[in-house]
Amino acid sequence: MRYVTAEEAVQVVEPGNRVYFHGGAATPHILIDALMARYAELRDVEIVHMHTDGEAPHVRPEMAGHFRHNALFIGANTRRAVQEGRADYTPIFLSEIPGLFKPGGALPLDVAIIQVTPPDGDGNCSLGVSVDCALAAAWNARCVVAQVNPNMPRTGGHSLPSSLIQYAVRVDAPLPEPEPPEMCEEFERIGHRVAELIDDGATLQMGIGGVPNAVLAQLGSHRDLGIHTEMFTDGVLPLVESGVINGARKTIHPGVMVSAFVIGSRKLYDFLDRNPRVQLRPVDYTNSVDVIAANHRMVAINSALAVDLTGQVVSDSIGSRFYSGIGGQVDFIRGAARSDGGVPVIALPATAKGGTISRITPEHIPGAGVVTTRGDVHWVVTEFGAVNLHGRTIRDRARQLISIADPRFQSQLEEAAANLGYLGRMD
Repeated sequence: MRYVTAEEAVQVVEPGNRVYFHGGAATPHILIDALMARYAELRDVEIVHMHTDGEAPHVRPEMAGHFRHNALFIGANTRRAVQEGRADYTPIFLSEIPGLFKPGGALPLDVAIIQVTPPDGDGNCSLGVSVDCALAAAWNARCVVAQVNPNMPRTGGHSLPSSLIQYAVRVDAPLPEPEPPEMCEEFERIGHRVAELIDDGATLQMGIGGVPNAVLAQLGSHRDLGIHTEMFTDGVLPLVESGVINGARKTIHPGVMVSAFVIGSRKLYDFLDRNPRVQLRPVDYTNSVDVIAANHRMVAINSALAVDLTGQVVSDSIGSRFYSGIGGQVDFIRGAARSDGGVPVIALPATAKGGTISRITPEHIPGAGVVTTRGDVHWVVTEFGAVNLHGRTIRDRARQLISIADPRFQSQLEEAAANLGYLGRMD
C-alpha cells in the first residue's frame, strides 16, 4: 500500500474503465472529487455503485460522455439522472451483486475506490460501516484505491489485507450522520401492528426510514431479540442498551448482531468500533436465503410503494419511472418464509401524496415493476391493519387488502375488485 495524494491516486482511472464507488456512509468523497476534476481528459468511464452519501457529481449533465453511472440501487442523489436517461439502472437482488464483480461476472471492475480504517498490527484494514458488496469489489478489481480514515470504525466479520490496496490517501474526516426520519402517527400505528407479529426470541431484519424506527420503538417490552439484517441505524441502540436486543436465542451467530452496512450517528459508529457483538459481512452472506432461513423466528420487515389486490408488491418504480432498487427485499422475504417460525412482512402507509392516493390499488400503474411476487407475499401491514395473504385465494386477498386500505378508498376498491372479477360472482 503506497500513500500518495488524491490527485495521484485517481490517475489509475483510464478512458473506458469500469470503476466502483464505495457507498453509504463510507462514500470516499475526497477521491471522487479528485476523479471528477479529471473529467475533461476521460471518456466513457462507467461508475458502478449502490446508494452513496451526499452529492453525486458524476451524474451532472456536463459529465455526459465522460462518466456514466450504472446504479445497482438508485439513491436520491442519482434518481433524476436515471429517470432522465443520463444514467443506467441494473435491477438485481442485493445478494447477487458481489457475483457481478467476480471472475465470469457481468461487471468486471478495473478500479475500486473505497474507504477503510488504517491497517492493524497484522496489516489488515476494515471496510468499517459498509462491507456489503465493497469487499467483493476490492478483492476482484484490477486496482484498488482507498481513503484511509482513522474515523472509520473497525468492524468485525471481515478483513481486507492492505496489500490489496495499490494507492492510499490519508484522510481525517468525520463520517456522515444523516438526520433521523421524522416520526408521524401513521408510522407509529404501523409500528404497533408489526410489533404485535414479533415474538420474544425473534431475529429481525429491518431497513431505514420511519416505519423500521417505529417498529423498533414498540419493542421495549420484548425479550431476547436478535439482529440479522442487511443494514441498521440508531434505532437499535436503545434496545441494545436495555438488553432487549441481546441475540441470546439466535440460531446462528448467537449473541452477535450481523449486518452488511450501517448508517447513523457518531454514537452508532462508536458502538460499532471493535465491538465483538457486531459483525459486518458481505451481502452474499447476510442476504443468502439459506443463511437467513437458518435463523429461527426470522422476522423480515420491508417497505413498498404499492400493493395490488392480488398481492403483487411494487418497490423499485412508480410506473415506468425507476425510483430505488430491488435491494434485499426478496432475499429476506424468501428467507423468512423458509425460517422455522418466520414472519415475512411488507409494511407501508395506506396512502401517498398527502392521503390523496391509495397504496392498496386494484392494478399497478402501467410500467410498474413487481419486486415481490404474489407467490412470495405473506403479511401486509398498514396503519389500518395486518393481513396474511399466504395460501389465500385471489378473492380472499382482495377482501383482506381492502380491509387494511384507508377507509376513504375502500368502496372504490370494492367496486374495482368486482369489475376485475376478483370477488367472484356478484348476484
